[in-house]
Amino acid sequence: MKIVGISSSPRGKNSNTLKLLDAALEGAAKGGAEVESIDVAKLKIKYCTACNKCQETGVCSIKDDYNGVLEKLLEADGIIWSSPNYITNVTAQLKTVFDRSPLVIHEQLFDGKYSLSLTTAGSDELDFVLAIMDNFMLHCGGKTIGGAGCSVARGPEAMEAAIEKSREMGKDLVEAIKEKRSYPEQEAAHQAWRDHFKYVILANKDHWTHNCDYWLEKGWLKE
Repeated sequence: MKIVGISSSPRGKNSNTLKLLDAALEGAAKGGAEVESIDVAKLKIKYCTACNKCQETGVCSIKDDYNGVLEKLLEADGIIWSSPNYITNVTAQLKTVFDRSPLVIHEQLFDGKYSLSLTTAGSDELDFVLAIMDNFMLHCGGKTIGGAGCSVARGPEAMEAAIEKSREMGKDLVEAIKEKRSYPEQEAAHQAWRDHFKYVILANKDHWTHNCDYWLEKGWLKE
């Protein structure tokens, strides 16, 4: 079992969010998973240009570090997303990764994968940022076990509690993967999304050839 953690704070080793990610990966490793941490803030990942090449060919046309990150995510059984709260959102570095992933969303390439989300903030605005990461995972066809966060203004004790919760959630992520845990509401949302998005695929079938072929192969679309 492989779990990949994504760090997106530009503060590097000084990041409070990285402390939560490290703890979650430690918990996952203790649960028996092989773990890897990727700091996307240190990589060269350009903005999406909406060229539609990924929908046409199945490969992003931009040559940078994104494709290597995606390869590792597709190989993983579980993903741990992490980002500090930047103006009630994820960091620009993580948002750029999300924006480069229309192929993952259109073809639901995280189907069968599980995730958890981690954040820190100077205030108590944690849930909104966690939801952004959770919703991205759901849009990509994956399942999320939830998340943990910390308002650093609440002091060292709050941070220690968040680190411990992250460690336990890392262990739980491993268990969710092992037992193929079911989340009926999330699974219903996946089905509702496919029921809607098939019309978008059909409307673009002459251009989004890779997407269309993939949907036919999966049985989500009838010729």
